[in-house]
Amino acid sequence: MDFANAFTIDNLTFILEGFYMTLKVAFSSIILSFVLGAIVGTIRYMKVPVLSPILAVIVELIRNLPLLLIIFFTRFALPEVGIQLGPVYASIIALTLFEGAMISEIVRSGLNSIEKGQIEAARSSGLSHLRTLWHIVLPQGLRRMVPPLVSQFISLLKDTSLAVVISLPELMNQSKIVIGQSITYAIPVLLFAALLYFMVNYALSLIAKKLETKMV
Repeated sequence: MDFANAFTIDNLTFILEGFYMTLKVAFSSIILSFVLGAIVGTIRYMKVPVLSPILAVIVELIRNLPLLLIIFFTRFALPEVGIQLGPVYASIIALTLFEGAMISEIVRSGLNSIEKGQIEAARSSGLSHLRTLWHIVLPQGLRRMVPPLVSQFISLLKDTSLAVVISLPELMNQSKIVIGQSITYAIPVLLFAALLYFMVNYALSLIAKKLETKMV
């Protein structure tokens, strides 16, 4: 273990640049996948004719594929049909599609968990389907979605490391390059990478707990 030489200014800067890329890709994907998942999950909950069954098939297809395969597809298969994507955009699109499918199920389950009696009472009082969804179902459903959503976001952050296979200059890719200088750097660099992942994921967990407390 060579901590001193592993953590030179140049090596630290290089690793932290990779960490910045990890955060950039992760949080871009979190926002996009949440929007996508919320839309798809809500449409499926409302059982929109034709569209809901089609989305159900797409969601099940994506959920049952390895994320690594989707990353490879966006980076290497899409150019065959004229869509050229660099490692960053290929990673964001792959993560958005995969995590969006997962989040759509969280959203749909959260909305379906609301007692039917409340919905019937709202409808009988004259509220439309959309107003019932907005005022009754969504506020309660969102409260129940917070823990699984945060867990999914944490998984997404960790899943960015899979993009190392398409040479995305994220944390693990940069760590691998530094370790390539000397095997004695492996333990120090990997411990540092683990610490960076832990800090962000732990912060997300704390935010989730505060949100749950405020929503109670």
